[in-house]
Amino acid sequence: MLNAPEAGERLGNLEILLSGDRPGSPERIFFKGNAASEKVSGISNQHIHTTYSFSPYSPTAAIYCAREEGLQIAGIVDHDTVAGADEFCRAGKLAGLKTTCGMECRVSFAGTGLEGRILNNPDQVGIAYMVLYRIPASGFGRLTEIFSPLRGKRNLRNRGMTDNINVRMEPWGIGLDYDRDVLPLSQYADGGTVTERHLLYALSRKVAAHAGREACGEFVEKELKIVLSEQQMHRLSNPGNVHFLYDLLGVMKAELMEKIYIPASDECLPLGELVRLSDEIGATLCYAYLGDEPFSIVGDKRTVKFEDDFLEELFGTLKEYGVHGVTCIPSRNTREQKSRVRELCCRYDLIEIASEEINSSRQRFG
Repeated sequence: MLNAPEAGERLGNLEILLSGDRPGSPERIFFKGNAASEKVSGISNQHIHTTYSFSPYSPTAAIYCAREEGLQIAGIVDHDTVAGADEFCRAGKLAGLKTTCGMECRVSFAGTGLEGRILNNPDQVGIAYMVLYRIPASGFGRLTEIFSPLRGKRNLRNRGMTDNINVRMEPWGIGLDYDRDVLPLSQYADGGTVTERHLLYALSRKVAAHAGREACGEFVEKELKIVLSEQQMHRLSNPGNVHFLYDLLGVMKAELMEKIYIPASDECLPLGELVRLSDEIGATLCYAYLGDEPFSIVGDKRTVKFEDDFLEELFGTLKEYGVHGVTCIPSRNTREQKSRVRELCCRYDLIEIASEEINSSRQRFG
């Protein structure tokens, strides 16, 4: 109901659900079977992705699930778009949640002292993920003006990566048609973004159909030559796993991304330009700290060293260019990492925002 095709229908269905709402009912579609069932309170999460970039949740569904877990403030941060923000805010008002609107994008550090470094992006050196938080509605038009053509460029690159996937999967007769298999998974027609996760989710569906659910883990190891952990093998061989496709997607992203990836270039704004844009619209621009700890709840990152060896240099560069703050994912980082980030934020007078990134059914909102 909350992931219906049209925003108006989704919002109408939310009103229906809320009119008869009571604890534990109605059943949450995507969190069924999730360990994150207990209530939490007094929590803000401002790093929620929706179907306007990649997520199991429409903006309306995201609000409902955030409310179910006791959040008081929820924030949207889709990649390269604010097209889902209006629906998100309207759903928040219906559900009695305060909302914030943001956007995540990739930024080029070319020309800075960190050019050529692996930052927080495992796919490409010198390119970093950054988040525009608390964007006023008056800035939506300006962001759409800037990022709409960039999404078009990204779409061309997506088609090229789809071709790379097809070459790699040809021995098993597995192929993707971008217009038929990928675009329908996205909100691209309504201003959303198609990400690499869309490509690999579409591939995961094809692999599952080819190998069968129970034999999928064996196919991944024996045919695709991807070594799985005991946990991954169990998840990909369990026909009752309600998160199966997202678990398979995590494996595909961690192990196949570098083999099919086409570098992003002219679709990434330079750091200085993004800072000026953020100041122009009155948003809060944050660097998304990743850290060297290899843990990833959705299993989509390999063990790679990111920023920790040059963290003070990174903070100095962020301050030099006028970045407002740093955001981190508490569940991913160690206590020592979080303490170090907090200390550096204080030293460099940067805002610190801690939020859980939501783009998979395995994650909890708070």
